[in-house]
Amino acid sequence: MSKAGNTLASADPPPPTARLTGRRGVELALIVLAVLLSVYGYCAVGLARNGTVPPGAAGYGAGLGVLALVAHLAVRWRAPGSDPVLLPIGVLLNGLGLVLIYRLDLETPGDPAAPTQLIWSTLGVALFIGVVLVLRDHRVLQRYTYVSVTVALVLLTVPILFPAVNGARIWIRVAGFSIQPGEFAKVLLAVFFAAYLAANRSALTYAGRRVWKLQLPTGRVLGPIVAVWLVSVVVLVLERDLGTSLLFFGLFVVMLYVATGRTGWIAVGLLLASLGAVAVGRLEPHVHHRIETWLHPFASIEAGEGPNQIAQSLFAFAEGGTLGTGLGLGHSVLIGFAVKSDFILATAGEELGLAGLSAIILLYGLLVERGYRAGLALRDPFGRLLAVGLASLVALQVFVIAGGVTGLIPLTGMAMPFLAQGGSSVVTNWAIVALLVRLSDSARQQDAGGPRPVPRDDRENDGGALR
Repeated sequence: MSKAGNTLASADPPPPTARLTGRRGVELALIVLAVLLSVYGYCAVGLARNGTVPPGAAGYGAGLGVLALVAHLAVRWRAPGSDPVLLPIGVLLNGLGLVLIYRLDLETPGDPAAPTQLIWSTLGVALFIGVVLVLRDHRVLQRYTYVSVTVALVLLTVPILFPAVNGARIWIRVAGFSIQPGEFAKVLLAVFFAAYLAANRSALTYAGRRVWKLQLPTGRVLGPIVAVWLVSVVVLVLERDLGTSLLFFGLFVVMLYVATGRTGWIAVGLLLASLGAVAVGRLEPHVHHRIETWLHPFASIEAGEGPNQIAQSLFAFAEGGTLGTGLGLGHSVLIGFAVKSDFILATAGEELGLAGLSAIILLYGLLVERGYRAGLALRDPFGRLLAVGLASLVALQVFVIAGGVTGLIPLTGMAMPFLAQGGSSVVTNWAIVALLVRLSDSARQQDAGGPRPVPRDDRENDGGALR
């Protein structure tokens, strides 16, 4: 009896089983609103172009509604405590992207993209559902730290073996089917950075020499992660995918800063980014041309060659004004071949105006804020860093693309999350939303019932992490 009593006394008490209020009703209401807004936009395009409601409006609304409902049911079943805003934002942005691509298809009947984008969106929602159902604990991903980075580097390297498309080797094209492996690699690298930095946080913060106000870590600790980052960036530079290079560099600096709390890393990151931009801008003709176009967007008009893509994009934003020309009534198709991908935001700016464009940017901002909120609420360092990394991926991508098409920074060539044409992009962004849903659910469960047991394989990797 005494031995048994001592055993029971030393055992950890079970966590309280407080009932989680999942706010799934709010999520369902927001999803219905997102679907209705998307269908309204689809109908508005048809009315503006042909004076009638498009014949496929009912099918489009039903298809988008069914996908959103199935995703909602998966969240209600497996992640009842998750943030109720994440899924509706994804549905609305994806639905609006389909509307904009359909609207541009009417101007380019020989090159329809909306049907293919709808298929990719369906695959993206299916991946979202799969992640929510299968991944019950985000800390399981920490077991696959080096598997993630290995697969990521392979995905980044493979496109070098395939022909360049529009000057960049970032695509794999086989029998008319194409994917962009770098889109999937960015999620895997976020997992690797989060796991490695969580496991080595103390050594990164307090070990090594101190140079001025910056505490440098030892080479043994910092070396592997810097090597992975350098390899990925060098490969991307060889592929001329400079937008993704900038994205990975920003992700690396942000996560290193969050892991260590050292503001000096931000200064070092800005310095290295500036030096790299100057070097690449002078040595790489393709990048140099983009910088010259950014500095002098109307030079081609003055030379009598007509407006280039940046100039047409700026004209589109100016034409939109405050409230826009209305869906279907703009002329952004004059931008050219990248109007459905790199410059999709110009169509939104022209036809929805500053008001609509601001609403879209606020949706992205809310998605990022909810990701950061989930990271702050989590108690395990890996979850914190992963949530911050995934949210930062969205934030950096939106900044790079929006800044490029508005003339704030040189154009780099990337896909606006959910809005732009691009199957790999939309599938990857749905995976990011799914992971943020899982992370927000874990954070709420920890608040309600205490931290869940850490899987055995993760305890060994959690020694020097944030507490």
